[in-house]
Amino acid sequence: MNKAEIITDLIASAIEGAEISLDGEDCTFTVWIISQSFEGQKTIDRQKTVLALLDQMLRSGDLHAVTVKAYTPDEWANRSAASVGVQIQM
Repeated sequence: MNKAEIITDLIASAIEGAEISLDGEDCTFTVWIISQSFEGQKTIDRQKTVLALLDQMLRSGDLHAVTVKAYTPDEWANRSAASVGVQIQM
């Protein structure tokens, strides 16, 4: 099992119903997690939750850097909608 699969499995087993995407390689990853369980939590608390799951990998050096992007489904939908460009023809 590669690191991306291990990270995904660790998060999926702890955060029910999470949608997880990863980008990166070797020892550096960005992780996007969408979960209703983040509702009402501050960004820092969401990040702490995810980083705690990866603590052993970070301490051992298997991971050197992890960026956590954690959203509720509504936040993700609003973020995605806001990033859609509007084309204006003149």
